[in-house]
Amino acid sequence: MTRSQRQPARSKERNAAEARRIDTDGQTTLIRWRDPRVALTAAAVTGAAGLVAALLSGASAVLVGAVAGVSAAAAAAVSLFVAARRPSDRDSALAWRWLGGGSATWLVGIGVRPLADGTPFAVTFADLVLLVGTVMLAVGTGLCAVRPAHGQALLRDLADAYVCAASIFVIGWVLLLGPAYRDAGDAGTFAVTLASPLLCLVLTCAVGPAVVPARQSAWPVGLAALAVLAAVTASETMTALARLTGDEPPLSGMWPAPAAFLLLAAVAWSDRTARTRAAPEPGEPPVGRDTSPLIAATPLILVVVAAAVVLVRVLGGGIEGPVAVVALVSLSVVVVLVMRLFVTLVETGRMRRLVDLGERQLHELAESTGDVVLLCDYEGVVREIGEGVEIMYGYRPDELVGGKIFDYIHPEDVPGIRMALRAMSLDEEPVEGSGTCLVACRVRAADGTWRPTESVATRQVRGEELVLVTTRDVSGQEALRNQVVHLTFHDGVTGLPNRAYFEERTREVLARPGASAAAVVFLDLDGFTAVNDSVGHASGDYLLSQAARRLRAAVRADDTLARWGGDEFAVLLEGGTDAQTAVDLAERLVRTVSSEPFRVADRDVALTASVGVAFAVDDVSSADLIRNADVAMARAKELGGRRVEVFAAHMHTDVVRRLELAADLQRALLENQFAIEYQPVVDLATSRVTAVEALVRWWRGSAFVPPEQFLGPAEDTGLIVPLSEWILREACREVATWRASSWEIGLSLNLSARQIMAPRFVESVESALAESGLPPSALTLEVIEEMLVEDAEETVTRLSELRELGVRLAIDDFGTGYASLAFLRQLPVDMIKIDPSFVSGLGRDETLTLLTRTIVRLGHDLGLIVVAEGIERPEQLELLREMGCTRGQGFLVARPMAARGVDSLMRTSRSSLPSGV
Repeated sequence: MTRSQRQPARSKERNAAEARRIDTDGQTTLIRWRDPRVALTAAAVTGAAGLVAALLSGASAVLVGAVAGVSAAAAAAVSLFVAARRPSDRDSALAWRWLGGGSATWLVGIGVRPLADGTPFAVTFADLVLLVGTVMLAVGTGLCAVRPAHGQALLRDLADAYVCAASIFVIGWVLLLGPAYRDAGDAGTFAVTLASPLLCLVLTCAVGPAVVPARQSAWPVGLAALAVLAAVTASETMTALARLTGDEPPLSGMWPAPAAFLLLAAVAWSDRTARTRAAPEPGEPPVGRDTSPLIAATPLILVVVAAAVVLVRVLGGGIEGPVAVVALVSLSVVVVLVMRLFVTLVETGRMRRLVDLGERQLHELAESTGDVVLLCDYEGVVREIGEGVEIMYGYRPDELVGGKIFDYIHPEDVPGIRMALRAMSLDEEPVEGSGTCLVACRVRAADGTWRPTESVATRQVRGEELVLVTTRDVSGQEALRNQVVHLTFHDGVTGLPNRAYFEERTREVLARPGASAAAVVFLDLDGFTAVNDSVGHASGDYLLSQAARRLRAAVRADDTLARWGGDEFAVLLEGGTDAQTAVDLAERLVRTVSSEPFRVADRDVALTASVGVAFAVDDVSSADLIRNADVAMARAKELGGRRVEVFAAHMHTDVVRRLELAADLQRALLENQFAIEYQPVVDLATSRVTAVEALVRWWRGSAFVPPEQFLGPAEDTGLIVPLSEWILREACREVATWRASSWEIGLSLNLSARQIMAPRFVESVESALAESGLPPSALTLEVIEEMLVEDAEETVTRLSELRELGVRLAIDDFGTGYASLAFLRQLPVDMIKIDPSFVSGLGRDETLTLLTRTIVRLGHDLGLIVVAEGIERPEQLELLREMGCTRGQGFLVARPMAARGVDSLMRTSRSSLPSGV
């Protein structure tokens, strides 16, 4: 719950807790009704005060009982209504609301009864309110049951309820109601007066069979509510008898109902009721109905008690009042019991037939499924066996009957079978599930082969205790299981163990003593991606299988070679391996891969390998050891491949630093921590600024991060794409502003390989130009030669689309790549930029001077603009002018600067270069 959600809830609770204020001696006392114990205490104290006052004032028993009843019922109502808000069980909450409403209604009736007793009517308005409250209490009590009964269960519960009510009525008639009828005289008045207690008795007996056997969270409340109904029945009976005799009800008869209500109020907050129905506590019986014999025999016990009371009274002088009432009720009880017995016999016969049918169907089903079904005793002697044994194992049934099953079970499995049979024989009182066990063993067939089987043994009682065994041949499943295990831990392309097997094996080796001598070697095939792209993945898989065979022949027999994934392989060197042996193996693997080309798709493919080695040290985990070897392999790949690198701690530190840097990069993009500086590009002949090159700068807090430290991680993580799009939009907007002030200036931007390959790259450039208003001809996008070599076709296509928009293209760091001249013919570039490594040697290195002169002449011959980068000394500038280089940039010309620095430089660019040039 969020803070904004908690505040209204707390406010609501606070308002409810401060709902009632009592002003005492000029001070305000706060009663917190949120705590039910406070509410119960307040109600009890109030009731006790009223009761004491009534007793001291000499009030009648009716008034005293009314005060006690109102207080107890009020406490129960408050407790139940408050508790109804707590449980997660909706049914329990509903039951408690009905019980609370019934308690509140009952207290109204008992409260006004002293005022209504003076009327001449046999049944007063207070009696009707009491009956309504009693009905509501009965409904709430019934909702505390597990579930409503249906069908035959409902008829059985109704029959039990009628038998109980009729038996109690007979007992009450013989002991109390008969004499009262004799004294009443008027049968009509007698019947009307007893209607209320009889209805209470019927309601109590109606809900009793459903509540008493229940086992759920609301069961204690249900029992307490049932006690309330019984107490109300007793109190109403006492009141009715007092009305018939004209006497005042005895004070002792007024206490059962208040006591029961107080019990109900307390039980509503017991620990058991706080538990929900769906999650019984450990050791607690599951939710259901208690089928103990005592509860089931309760109706019969009451019948016996009623019969005994009638018999004693008859022998002692006869039954007072109309004997026909007792006879009629007794006859109805006998009829109900006979009908109940008949239904029980019918159900028993039907269940017996269903059991016999189920056994036959089970036997037929087992035979039809090909399982072998047999009966044996606890000593393993076969008594019966099905015909399927001949089909499955080749034995005739008569050959096996009388023999022992242990003669056909594998000797290694016999002790377990004997133990299972002994355990079943010693369990004399089986609970649910204890008479059945599952057994897996190997059985000898008639041809001498051992076949894996799975059997289910179940205790059977047929005059004597036997064991029913159903056996299934699982040879096919076992073979399939072994195949699945092999496929789970082996690679489907190379047949080598896979990553899961390698990790598990590494954990086992490191757990053994002497694990510090173990090592892990990681190998990656350099250039394998190009194989998939050129000849397809099927041919790539074939090449991997060839590589796996070569590597398998190069490693030792005790070493574990696995395919880690993709074009990566891993070797686990177990104990007894020194460092030099591991390095020698790694170098041998490199030579094995590159010794001769792989023959794939009728062509030779030459590959090399990058290998990393990591050694186990004290307390190193398997995951860390594998990670270290992977880091070392990645380091070998970064250094150009076809080499071996041994893991050092700083490698992992570098990896972690790069990960942290990547996370900081993403945060910097969201928080706008980047800035753009512009380095002017000038016309070397006129010293006029013709363009600016946009360069990104990152200030991480107060620390400046050099571009060479974060551009690589940005490229690796893909963050270079959103970063480059931001630079493009900002730089285009700034340069468009300068051009709007009549400054003819262009913009140069560097492109990354990932940016060019990004979806909608051309659209993003077009969008930036449209938003800023910068003409496409004023934008020059620079690429390095390596981008033209990797993914050449796609790169040239994307750049050609930019050229069609009118954007100019330039080759940055010209002269350091491998495919410059070829792509100058394919790609319509407008500019070449001489790499600073050539410019730095001007005037000092004749070779570099000659190469620079050649590049300038080549650019002029092709009609391209030539820009020299990294001009830092005056003699470099003079030589470039003498060679005919048209443009240049560098610290001598102008350092990178913010946008406001470009404004002042533009105003003075026509006069001269900076001092000293």
